[in-house]
Amino acid sequence: MMRNKNMNESLNPQCVQTSVITSADINKNYNENCLDTMAKMPDNFIDLTVTSPPYDGLRTYNGYSFDFESIAKELYRVTKDGGVVVWVVGDATVKGSKTGTSFKQALYFKECGFNFHDTIIWQKPNYAPMYPSVKRYDNNYEFVFIFSKGQPKSWNAIKDIIKKESSKKRSNYKTSYINKDGSRDLKEKTNNNNDFCKRNNIWVIPNGQNKSLGHPAIFPEQLANDHIISWSNEGNLVYDPFMGSGTTAKMCILNNRNWIGSEISSEYCDIIEERVKKALEEKRKEKDNEEPTLFNEQN
Repeated sequence: MMRNKNMNESLNPQCVQTSVITSADINKNYNENCLDTMAKMPDNFIDLTVTSPPYDGLRTYNGYSFDFESIAKELYRVTKDGGVVVWVVGDATVKGSKTGTSFKQALYFKECGFNFHDTIIWQKPNYAPMYPSVKRYDNNYEFVFIFSKGQPKSWNAIKDIIKKESSKKRSNYKTSYINKDGSRDLKEKTNNNNDFCKRNNIWVIPNGQNKSLGHPAIFPEQLANDHIISWSNEGNLVYDPFMGSGTTAKMCILNNRNWIGSEISSEYCDIIEERVKKALEEKRKEKDNEEPTLFNEQN
């Protein structure tokens, strides 16, 4: 585990360059192609990757593109055993047909050696409706593929689904399970009397809406936050190879995770720098509020 002291030091959030990345070079964003950043990382370096690549040309992102297959291979190399990659992706529609890019990428991650661990459906309540001429239902979701290098070592289930009152009133109850042959068995379960149960794999989170940041597709803070706390622990190292507007970095700082980012656009690096500075200041204020005062000590 990476030392927590990195989160509390005075950091320079500016985009930087270095020849070899070590534990001394984290909590920084690198103004370069992510392949160049990962080439400087040792094997088994990253605990978690959380990212949304510029898929299918749906946004211009200042005209940059990326070599997906090379990036997938490098992500496997730099990911620790038990580490996880969270890959948020969607498909364009070309000449009336979905490209299927998301599925092709998922299968290629498996070819690289990753386990296809889970799929989250990110449902967007503030989605943009389709034009009537396209003759299909409005698209209000994106895929969030979860790939793991072996079995995930970090797993912190978010529990925010309110339990049914009928279940809360019973200390022991029976539930139905389906066997492989299609038959059903009733098994007794014990209610632990918690008010919430584990979230399912459809997450309702609005799109990022802060247009003042100057980025064409803001990664939603809640989406990044929930994956960071689900698949990592405090002090772990989180990477975003397409840092964009800096959402992953911000949520890592607020959740006491170390981070590294790659962003090829210097214009976006300016956005990242500003968001990181604000997040560090927010974290410092939070820490100051937690420190005991003379009044608190006397009482």
